Amino acid sequence: MEPLAERLRPATLDELVGQEHLTGEGSILRKALQQGKIPSMILWGPPGVGKTTIANIVAHTLEVPFYTLSAISAGVKEVREVIEIARRQGHAVLFIDEIHRFNKSQQDALLGAVEKGIITLIGATTENPSFEVNAALLSRCQVYVLKPLGEPELRQLLQQAMQKDEWLREKNINIKDTTALLNISGGDARKLLNLFELVVDTLQEDPVVITDEKVMEIAQQRIAIYDKAGEQHYDIISAFIKSIRGSDPNGAVYWLARMIAGGEDVKFIARRMVILASEDIGNANPNALLLATNCFQAVNLIGHPEARIILSQCATYLASSPKSNASYMAIGAAQAIVSQTGDLPVPLHIRNAPTKLMKDQGYGKNYKYSHDFENNFEAQEYLPDEIAGTKLYDPGKNAREDELRRYLKAMWKEKYGY
Repeated sequence: MEPLAERLRPATLDELVGQEHLTGEGSILRKALQQGKIPSMILWGPPGVGKTTIANIVAHTLEVPFYTLSAISAGVKEVREVIEIARRQGHAVLFIDEIHRFNKSQQDALLGAVEKGIITLIGATTENPSFEVNAALLSRCQVYVLKPLGEPELRQLLQQAMQKDEWLREKNINIKDTTALLNISGGDARKLLNLFELVVDTLQEDPVVITDEKVMEIAQQRIAIYDKAGEQHYDIISAFIKSIRGSDPNGAVYWLARMIAGGEDVKFIARRMVILASEDIGNANPNALLLATNCFQAVNLIGHPEARIILSQCATYLASSPKSNASYMAIGAAQAIVSQTGDLPVPLHIRNAPTKLMKDQGYGKNYKYSHDFENNFEAQEYLPDEIAGTKLYDPGKNAREDELRRYLKAMWKEKYGY
């Protein structure tokens, strides 16, 4: 029997739950389908939100030949074969799942066919296409962002499943609790439906009473395999990051091993450590970002299997480093102020004054060039008048940032209170 998520896969946009910004009335994708012509596109979003379903609906609605390739198993040869078939047929839609796993030569093989209109390309990716898709190919495609499903959409999927699926209709199901189902699914429709089916199948009772306790017990017993295609992709990377953030190198290297065993993309792991090095360590240990960046570059050069050694060195170093999120909090606070206050004018004394007219208007007047003063410092205001004196960066409580705090305190004590 097909998994429940496959049995319930929508055949039309009207049946699709979620992604109203792309598929609802008056949306860009629905208009394109109604006109019978769609652009090549990249569908970017987390697992189980409708990327493959949308591709199938497009092909079914347009009634054109439809071909599917997986970037995990297909190469340049398979791509060229599909392009040649499409050339003979006049046109076809080619869906490539996990297109971010295609290397440069595989992506380059698509360029000519996409540009000439031989194929309409629909690529699906869970990774930022700006990083993973060649600029030349990306420029020939529209990028559509798909959102995780919210609680109302997930509840709607459960109701639809009990109403439409023949096997479930035969069951007397009482969903007493939904918290565990929704939390474990993480906005992933496929994960939700397949977990729901697993729970119903495991509970050999009449009526089938679903509680959070039963769902958690079944999930822990049966869902223990890492799936890089999406089932536990985000759970495992979350455990990995949180182990490093929590200064546990043992947990970090364990979850790293789980990802390696599951065939996770080493670039994905390394990229997340670059982000963590700044977000969770920051100025507490500036070398962390340097090592993480070098790790990302190194694994791109080395690849499997030796990349695991480099990843392990970086993960254990980051986990063993002092932690600070002060820089992360500072930019968050600054962005909040920008959102609230809009485009505040730059103070005249720190404006650029390349022309005489600008100088006559006061641009750059009374600016104090720091290097002309003792200790290369002279107090002056750098923020707009409306938010003058606002403290955004508060160094963390660690040895390195204590040094920064002492330096800032010597300069700015009266103004910011460091």
